Amino acid sequence: MNDEMNMNDINDEVTLDVADEPQIIDLTEPDDILADDDAAPVTNPWRRPGQWFVVHTQAGYEKKVKANLEARIQSLNIEDRIYETVIPMEDVVEFKNGRKQTVQKKVFPGYILVRCIMDDESWYCIRNTPGITGFVGQSQKGQKPTPLSRKEVETFLSAKGDGQEAANRRKPKMEYEVGESVRVKEGPFADFSGQVAEINADHMKLKVLVNIFGRETMVEMDFSQVAKL
Repeated sequence: MNDEMNMNDINDEVTLDVADEPQIIDLTEPDDILADDDAAPVTNPWRRPGQWFVVHTQAGYEKKVKANLEARIQSLNIEDRIYETVIPMEDVVEFKNGRKQTVQKKVFPGYILVRCIMDDESWYCIRNTPGITGFVGQSQKGQKPTPLSRKEVETFLSAKGDGQEAANRRKPKMEYEVGESVRVKEGPFADFSGQVAEINADHMKLKVLVNIFGRETMVEMDFSQVAKL
């Protein structure tokens, strides 16, 4: 297949280094500030052409993988089938040196959302981009992945907020145990259920194992963000 042979000749993507940060989602302390152009678009994402898919990447290298994929799309001249790549972000208020500031942080470390028309060429382009380890929702090798539902698209691409709710929360009393099942009450993971894996009583924080995109993912959050089942 000529198209496949041409794709194999493309070798100008950026090579990834080995990530050394753990794949833990921290909903309480922003770990980095990314540029505005990486913010997830929030205006009617479901109505745009194509469908939304989730690809898995190395945590900590989402921006580099996004750049790799966009360069590959241009090289293959398939902008008419792969329209958009997004690193979902949310706004979080933090206090530093006595001053309040709003910063952006990744909602899903290790994942990128891609809006495209899924065919053989777009699948090959995405799947063979350096740093992308596979699609989420692909039950068997060789099958096309399952796109996100409308509810999932609107939830994951509307995670940005002003952070006021998080800033104004009251800290509850210590009332959780390791292994206990809890429900997430607010934020991008609202209504997800999980199991308490670690408890930090001094800082009133929990690490909860939540099933996200069919994978068990460690999510760190405040006591006030969860409730007992």
